[in-house]
Amino acid sequence: MDTSKPAVPVNGDILRGYVGQRVRTVVQVVRPVAGGLAGRSTDEKQIDVKGQMPAAVTTFVEVIGVADGPQSICAEIVTNFGDTFDANNFNQLCQHANGDFRHLFI
Repeated sequence: MDTSKPAVPVNGDILRGYVGQRVRTVVQVVRPVAGGLAGRSTDEKQIDVKGQMPAAVTTFVEVIGVADGPQSICAEIVTNFGDTFDANNFNQLCQHANGDFRHLFI
């Protein structure tokens, strides 16, 4: 596991606090757009993902990259996560990773 460039787990609400930093999230793909995709975070916020996408994307993708705005990520890595995903569990993980248990994740 590469720990030299940690990526903080975020949802749409938490993303705004990490502009300019490396983040990790899972989004539900809403539609492709020029240069990326429009997605929905696990807490139902819109997130725009910029960068190279896989040839075919599934309903859910994990995105690792730099938050370049309060609702936008410049993707370094985009990984297909399939067509079913428990968004509630990931949303809770994000809350723990940015709350009292932050020291366990970063």
